[in-house]
Parts: sequence; C-alpha cells; structure tokens
Amino acid sequence: MKRASGTQQSRTPQLSLVFPAFNEAENLPPLLESAVKTGDQLGASFEIVVVDDGSRDESAVLLDRWKRRDPRIRSVHHADNQGYGAALRAGLREARGELIFFSDADLQFDLAEIDALLTQTEQAEIVVGYRSPRRDPWPRRAIAAVWGVLVRRLFDLPVRDIDCAFKVFRREVLEAIPIESIGAFVNTEILARARAAGFRIAQVPVSHRPRRSGQQSGAHPRVILRALIELGQLYSTLHPVGHRGTTRPLRRYPTEGRRAEPDSPR
Repeated sequence: MKRASGTQQSRTPQLSLVFPAFNEAENLPPLLESAVKTGDQLGASFEIVVVDDGSRDESAVLLDRWKRRDPRIRSVHHADNQGYGAALRAGLREARGELIFFSDADLQFDLAEIDALLTQTEQAEIVVGYRSPRRDPWPRRAIAAVWGVLVRRLFDLPVRDIDCAFKVFRREVLEAIPIESIGAFVNTEILARARAAGFRIAQVPVSHRPRRSGQQSGAHPRVILRALIELGQLYSTLHPVGHRGTTRPLRRYPTEGRRAEPDSPR
C-alpha cells in the first residue's frame, strides 16, 4: 500500500476498516482506539466504518461520541437488528476505500496484523486470514470444521478458514459481485461468488483470542439453519441444472513474504 502524505486525508481514503457490531458497547472503545492507532501506523489515508446493527446497549451513544472526536470514524445505524450479513453488507457498501478490510467488533483479533494482509494485495484481489490457532470453544470449532468441508466440496473453494472475520478486498471485487445473505452465510457467499468470478485469493495466518465480553451467536441452531438454506440457494445460482462447470478456476499467482500461502486447503 502506498503511504499517504500529511495532506492526503482525502475524500477517497486508501483503506476502509469496516466493523459490524451488535451490543458491543464494552468492546467498542478499545476497538476504535486500536483501529485508529493501526490506521495511523500504516501511514495511509483511512476511514473506520462501524455498523450498529440495532444494538440495545450504549453502542450508538459511544459511536456518536467517538465520531465527534475523530472525523475518520463513520457509522451506520440500523433501527432494528437485521443480522450479521445485512450489517456487513451495509458497511461494505458504505466504505469508500480502494482497499476494504473488515473484522468483527469483539476484539478477538489484533488489528496490527492488517499489515500482513495488505502486503499481499498486489498478488491477489482478496486476502483472507485464518485463525492460527483458533481460540473458540470446541463445539464451535467442530461445527466450523464440518461447514468448511461442505463448502469446499460444493464450491471448490480452497480456503481453510472461510468464516474468519479478517479479510481485505480490492474495491473491484465488491463492485463485481452481489451480496444477498443477511446472516452468517455472508462470508461463504462473498468468497464463493468471488471465486466463480475468477478473483485470486491469498491466505495469511492471524492471531486469535477468546471473546472476553458479549455473546457469540454464530452456533445458534437458527443461525445454522438459515446458513444452510442460503447455501442451497447460492449453489443453485452458481450451478444451475444443465450448466455444469460454471465456476471458473482461480488464476495462479506468485506469493511473496513468508506469511502468505497459496489458495489450497490444509
């Protein structure tokens, strides 16, 4: 990423940092402090976009307070909770950067590791993190493992940690594909559609920490059921009856740096 000069806090930032959030009042202050610090250290013009997905705690108040302190922080507010996919989609649509990063607001990642992803954006349009090691409870890891096998087989998607919320996209990717999921399936949808469109994917290991506050909802039976329904719908869209081989293979590319890996599952 090119470094910005002191006069380059422009209308079109080089990097957007997007965070969907639901009832994350305890996590938002340290998250925003870390995001601002990381953006400053990168030396690029940046913005922070937080989507408050109908939170019932003090998230909206906190966001308004931080926005007054730093104009690089922007927010989207949903009157009601619309779901993780809908919140992420709103944030990605609002983002103005040439490179668009997203993560969750639960402090399970070290935002300083964004730099490891950015170094790969010359070789791939999408750079995804994979949790190494993953610090979630074992039932959640087991569900994720089964889901990963299913998705890799259905969509020929060689990504080892599909739902890792630590990804960077070139703007062209998000402009080229529709995003329809309103739930947790959104990560799979974006990657499957991007692969079908021929975009390159690089993978980078990232640190992962246990959630310390707030509640996870990704393993709720209702969330899983919705994801399975959306998976079936996307498969029908990308593999219509009578039209086999509609998914184009990814273009191969040289990797640079010791932390990047080619697009093959481990």
